[in-house]
Amino acid sequence: MKPDTIKLSALLDSPANFLALGAGLGLAPKAPGTFGTLLGIPLLLVMPQSLAAYLAVLCVLSLVGVWSCHLCARSLGVHDHPGIVWDEVVGYLITMIAVPRSVWWVVIGFAMFRLFDILKPWPISWIDRQVHGGLGIMLDDMLAALFALAVMHLLLFLF
Repeated sequence: MKPDTIKLSALLDSPANFLALGAGLGLAPKAPGTFGTLLGIPLLLVMPQSLAAYLAVLCVLSLVGVWSCHLCARSLGVHDHPGIVWDEVVGYLITMIAVPRSVWWVVIGFAMFRLFDILKPWPISWIDRQVHGGLGIMLDDMLAALFALAVMHLLLFLF
């Protein structure tokens, strides 16, 4: 099932679907993952400034993501349907751990996360193929985000 074939009723039939589909951003006909990642930007701006609080909220968002992505995939009948984008939202927030929230860093973080999420270098590609369910949907993006986070902190160190 392609993102454009998801009916509005599928988006609205449960809170899990609404969240997993990024409040509808995952329904974009082209590049749903990129559109879904955009939802991470306003969420980043309202995330706590304290690192401990940021990480606590991120843990909750990740656990809720495993649940919602699992239920949405089951509802749509497709594992890791392209319209499921909550994993991109959480991935972007992981990428931005302890990174300044200036326009440039927000944009660079967005680009770094999308790069690793799209390219899926090993072991991200292995996890993408081998781990299923809500955990699998979330885990490959979370690992891509850790790669992007490492690059972000390297850039912060260099500049």
